[in-house]
Amino acid sequence: MENLEEKIVQADSLETLEKVRVELFGKKGFIATEFAKMKEVPGPKKKAYAEGLNKRKASLQRSFDARFKLLKAQEVERLLKREAIDVSLYGSQGQKGALHPVMETMDKIIDYFVALNFAVEQGPMVEDDFHNFEALNLPKYHPARDMQDTFYFNDASLLRTHTSPVQIRTMMERKPPIRMIAPGTVFRRDYDLTHTPMFHQVEGLVVDAKDKVSFANLKSILTDFLQYMFGEVEVRFRPSFFPFTEPSAEVDISCIFCEGEGCRVCSHTGWLEVLGCGIVDPNVFKSVGYEDVSGYAFGLGVERFAMLMHKIPDLRSLFEGDIRLLEQFR
Repeated sequence: MENLEEKIVQADSLETLEKVRVELFGKKGFIATEFAKMKEVPGPKKKAYAEGLNKRKASLQRSFDARFKLLKAQEVERLLKREAIDVSLYGSQGQKGALHPVMETMDKIIDYFVALNFAVEQGPMVEDDFHNFEALNLPKYHPARDMQDTFYFNDASLLRTHTSPVQIRTMMERKPPIRMIAPGTVFRRDYDLTHTPMFHQVEGLVVDAKDKVSFANLKSILTDFLQYMFGEVEVRFRPSFFPFTEPSAEVDISCIFCEGEGCRVCSHTGWLEVLGCGIVDPNVFKSVGYEDVSGYAFGLGVERFAMLMHKIPDLRSLFEGDIRLLEQFR
């Protein structure tokens, strides 16, 4: 008994004490071996033998617990001394963070239009069919709905596929004139090098009397905006189709990678498509109760702009959170 107590007291580390614990209390340790001998003890003496053994076990356990508590406290003290910080020393300079390139691009776009007295409007991400499609001249079964792969819910609500519903809600709440942009998150069932299921758009709308709105005004604003974003690039407008505008146009800039000479990025055309625009279709005004007005609208993908501005080849890398990419934007 004294030899066992001595082993516990002489343990000078938690590792050594653990070996002693196994020797004493393990499946094949001293206590288990002593209890196994009870089958050899005569019947009348079993009770006294068991009581004596339990007392020895309890005494050893108390000694073990006391030694463990002492060694544990010593170990914690050693760790604290080793990891102590001298607050009087100069620390290394912390690394600076930065805005995510998508948010930085979004802010730059918003700053431009706010400077032109455009209001910034917001709307819900979960929309209904009327605001997202029908009011924008996309009735049920319209083939143009196939242009947008939509996330639907069971109750006929959906994740908005563009921020145009914000334009509808704004027009239904206010009278002209309206001069607004709608930045925000949108969702489509698409995922590849240039598309993700969630991305960001900025859409703009101007509505006023018929003699105050023209396609020429739209071209002037967008040309200046694109040169503000990309520098001295050439801008061209190509006829296109959008259900909610007529006439409609796609807007291209001269390739910023090859300066219009033709390369792999621009498919050797010298041009990069960046946004769409047009004069608001009369059916859209009819759906919100507007009469005798005209307007123009435009929309762009923020990730597309961020990719071009920072020359990022894969859109998905903007959302993967790879520190090797993000730390370049400090």
